[in-house]
Amino acid sequence: MQKTNITSITEFILLGFQIPRSIRIFLFCLLLVIYFLTISGNLLLIALVSHCTNLQSPMYIFLTQLSMNDILLATDIVPNMLHTLINEHGTISFVGCITQLYFFSASETSECFLLMIMSYDRYLAICHPLHYGSIMKIAFSLKLAAVSWILSFSLILIDILSISNLQFCGANTIDHFFCDLAPLLEISCSETDIVQLEVVLLSGPVVILPCLVILASYIYIIVTITRIPSQIDRQKAFSTCISHLTVVSIFYGTLFTVYTLPTRGQSSLLAKALSLLYTVGTPLMNPIIYSLRNKEIKKSLKKVINVKISCFARSN
Repeated sequence: MQKTNITSITEFILLGFQIPRSIRIFLFCLLLVIYFLTISGNLLLIALVSHCTNLQSPMYIFLTQLSMNDILLATDIVPNMLHTLINEHGTISFVGCITQLYFFSASETSECFLLMIMSYDRYLAICHPLHYGSIMKIAFSLKLAAVSWILSFSLILIDILSISNLQFCGANTIDHFFCDLAPLLEISCSETDIVQLEVVLLSGPVVILPCLVILASYIYIIVTITRIPSQIDRQKAFSTCISHLTVVSIFYGTLFTVYTLPTRGQSSLLAKALSLLYTVGTPLMNPIIYSLRNKEIKKSLKKVINVKISCFARSN
């Protein structure tokens, strides 16, 4: 009987957004456009950094890693969500659900690590400018990026293996638009205390530690900037951090809002709307923020466009 219960559920039903069809169609079109812009914007950023020699620096290498992570996160969530929207609800296999949760969790963890590394990069550039070139070399920045990816996928795998061993022998309906951890644990008929303990223990190195490093880095950065005698130099130094600080604020603000505020009393629609902010909104906003605030990127983009226009004009 126990074996029958364990193997009885092979797929889950994702309820998605329980809203009128006209609104779902509008939301489908909107999210489809956002997904297209997200993929295009991040690919454009990666292509620019790879093509332009003036962008071959550690800061922009980290930025390409962030763009790759945003593409992974959006692709993991949005296509299946669009299917759920257009069909009122969607189904996903057990393996597909666990896989989606794994890549979602790993990409969120990777973003935490990448934002931490980028804050360290800004700390070195502003607080120790004379030693920046000797410490933050291209090879070292690539190693840091590689370590962040490896750590992210390895640490999350520990938790995912425990979740995959849970029993689902009752309801198979998930009141969400993707396989998130909390709604998945709610429908499990196993004891989830060990999994929840693992999540708490993992939150230290994957969320809290990066957040503390970012906070400490900016405390040192602010102290260093206040000691710069020239106001113009102070503004110039701080302007190099605004884009990163904005991205950090949006990412951690939405993350803490969803996962630390009490869910009791929240409607499921509000919880899903908040989840959209970091699963769909953040991957779109990151390239926009860095493009709008960064003169080097705008300058490189204009140069590439002018070259392409000149080549096209000569060919005709």
